[in-house]
Amino acid sequence: MNATSIAEVETPPDTKTVNESSHTSRYTILDRQRPGLRHVLARWETLLALLLLAVFVAGGVTQEHFLDPYNLLDGTVNFSEKALIALPMALLIICREIDISVAGTLALSSVAMGMAHTAGMPAGALLFVAVGTGLACGWLNGFLVTRFMLPSIVVTIGTIALYRGLASVALGDQAFTNYPQLMADWGQGTFFGVVPRAFVILLGFALLFAVVLHATTAGRRIYAIGNNPDAARFSGIAVDRYRLGLFMLTGAMAGLAAFLLTGRIGSTRPNIATGWELEIITMVILGGVSIAGGAGTIGGVLLAVLTMGAVTYGLALANVPGIYMTIVVGVLLLATIALSRLLRGKPSRH
Repeated sequence: MNATSIAEVETPPDTKTVNESSHTSRYTILDRQRPGLRHVLARWETLLALLLLAVFVAGGVTQEHFLDPYNLLDGTVNFSEKALIALPMALLIICREIDISVAGTLALSSVAMGMAHTAGMPAGALLFVAVGTGLACGWLNGFLVTRFMLPSIVVTIGTIALYRGLASVALGDQAFTNYPQLMADWGQGTFFGVVPRAFVILLGFALLFAVVLHATTAGRRIYAIGNNPDAARFSGIAVDRYRLGLFMLTGAMAGLAAFLLTGRIGSTRPNIATGWELEIITMVILGGVSIAGGAGTIGGVLLAVLTMGAVTYGLALANVPGIYMTIVVGVLLLATIALSRLLRGKPSRH
């Protein structure tokens, strides 16, 4: 063995360097496995959960009956139908599309039910009339967008005027009333005398949509389309088919919401669901769904729905006029976006 070999054998490695390297690697792995508090707080869903908690704390302190379970459950009827439409709207926006016509679709579906009921159609068939009408409206939206490559926001701004115009022409200055008791049972009824049926339906559909979006191939393809439609198309995904299907799904859910809302209020009038499209889209965006597509969760949307519902409920208990809800929604949306941006770090300007 020569001197060089002996030196190589007898010269120990730099212990400090090895220890520092091992120390760095270990903590790098731990950092990847256990994200810091800053990272957790920067998650959109965490911010919404904190906002919801803050609303409940503030409401409980300022309103004597705010935390009463019966009042809380009864308050869910004010947002359940809107939230049912927000679920498919979230998938649509993740796909880089949007449907402004949902309130018009709901109105036309309600009118279709009224006409069917007047014509003597049995009560059990009215749900299918509403959902079928919504499905047809959604198909028209999707067909115009996918076949003629038109921007969905432009198409659905046109179709909301079309659908609500048709509903107004069919109704005139009249209203459909005297709907069957079956509709009232679902629109106004409860399970176990406490939990509104519409809220239970919402929770069931939220679970279904969450499984589809986050645990199936279809959900992964929806994210892929939203991130890069061209790449998704080249990878073999039927992009236009998915878009058309999501428009139809959104229309069908608007039809279901029409059935529940009409049963709850007991009538169909020309101004039914006026302005709902803004609230529904706000629920989705506040829930963390990126308007640019490709990002968002059903859990975030549900948290946004509950937060907005709790705020509305608190304002109602305080006898605050409903018009102020629009201001509160805007403040919540801006505050959530700003706080999320601050926690993730100030963006650099290029």
